[in-house]
Amino acid sequence: MSEHGGDRVDRRGFLECMGWAGTGALYTLSGGIAASVSLETALAAPLKAAKVKPFSFVQISDTHIGFKKPANPDPLGTLRETIAKIKALPVQPDFVLHTGDITHLATPEQFDIAQSALSEIKVPIYFVPGEHDILDGTNPQPFLDRFGKGSKGEGWYSFDANGVHFIGLINVVHLGDMGQGTLGADQIKWLRDDVAHLSASTPIVVMSHFPLWSLRPDWGWGTVDGAVALAALKRFGSVTVLNGHIHQVQQKIEGHIIFHSARSTAYPQPAPGVGAGPGPLLVPPEQLRSMIGLRSVQVRQNAGPLALIDTTLAG
Repeated sequence: MSEHGGDRVDRRGFLECMGWAGTGALYTLSGGIAASVSLETALAAPLKAAKVKPFSFVQISDTHIGFKKPANPDPLGTLRETIAKIKALPVQPDFVLHTGDITHLATPEQFDIAQSALSEIKVPIYFVPGEHDILDGTNPQPFLDRFGKGSKGEGWYSFDANGVHFIGLINVVHLGDMGQGTLGADQIKWLRDDVAHLSASTPIVVMSHFPLWSLRPDWGWGTVDGAVALAALKRFGSVTVLNGHIHQVQQKIEGHIIFHSARSTAYPQPAPGVGAGPGPLLVPPEQLRSMIGLRSVQVRQNAGPLALIDTTLAG
């Protein structure tokens, strides 16, 4: 790792210069399909073979507690507004998934503030770290001590909920080519073993911080060995992959695998390839809350159209 000086910057210095972006997404699972954002046609038909009890969860991401730059000098405030939106949902989610960058610089104070605020949601929260949650760019232990209880290796884990198998993958501890994420051989082996006993009709939901698909590799928006890991999931009829990091909604479909990138609760980033590179997108203060918020999505068991409710913090 290089040190500050001249044109060189270490990873922590890089994180101090970067920022990440704005909203949450409510997912409802019914008949084995995880519904999200705007892929209505792809997600409308249920998997007949899956035995899934309908339920809902919320994804939030990139809260960046401790960020203080003009793109959003009060990320704690917008996080609290997002929490209020979650608590005001007509049906409370069964749990929340947080897809990383809880804090901006992984300090004990930032973790304390984030943990206190998130506890107000009053439902279980499952976490994966972002690169901003890794102390000195290489040590995930402070994150794991707070949010990684029962996890394996550098933080990976899985759990089951109402017939759906959830998998948390870690791709931010060791960075690869062009700053992309990596999973590593040990984690990929664990993943193969983790799903080996499951039937192909089991719905799978995977969460990570960096995208597991090559969204914009030259911006670090991808995972070098993501395709190798996802090969273990190709036999499943329904795989939904959720990530944060890029702070905007993007989707992709590859066979039965559907990828969703989420906004976060802080502020937006540029669209892929627009501008010089990733980083906080400064918008007029009066527009910020119109770009962050919650999206609720329900899939009806009769395979009817999705019910979409998009609520911004400005609404």
